[in-house]
Amino acid sequence: MRKLAAVLALVGAPAFSSGLEITIAGEGANGVVKIDLLEDVAPKHVEQITALAADGAYDNVVFHRVIDGFMAQTGDVQFGKSDSELLARAGTGGSDRPDLPAEFSDVSYDRGIVGMARSQNPNSANSQFFIMFADGPFLNGQYTVIGRVTEGMDIVDAIKRGHPRSGAIEGAADVMTSVVVTE
Repeated sequence: MRKLAAVLALVGAPAFSSGLEITIAGEGANGVVKIDLLEDVAPKHVEQITALAADGAYDNVVFHRVIDGFMAQTGDVQFGKSDSELLARAGTGGSDRPDLPAEFSDVSYDRGIVGMARSQNPNSANSQFFIMFADGPFLNGQYTVIGRVTEGMDIVDAIKRGHPRSGAIEGAADVMTSVVVTE
């Protein structure tokens, strides 16, 4: 895909890009969010996210950590399924794919930016990601940016909030019922 994008750029054609169309349902948010993925900024992370989405791994995964004025985190395909008996562990898992080396960039963490969640190790991003409710320049150069919301920020804004400090959700969390790769 990257080689095709490079060839298209050389001949003046528009770059090939992909995105995600996320359908969210729950007590807070209900609707579709569209995200433009930034292959040129974080190619390995975008490849991992799109592969997981194409396999249906993100379908029915909850938003497990949501902090008002900051961000909404989701993507734990191991423990974050809405019907999982292990839902209490949401946020501690990943996928069966390997962790990724950081792909830090100069893209600023502004409202609507999508970034990869990780542990203290910068090279530990796997499947979890977050969407910014507000600007967070303190994250710049610390977390890999993978995309930006292009439609449905009002849906993101409606995601059920968690505890003010931890972001932990009480009761039923909002769910990504469907995550589809778009071109």
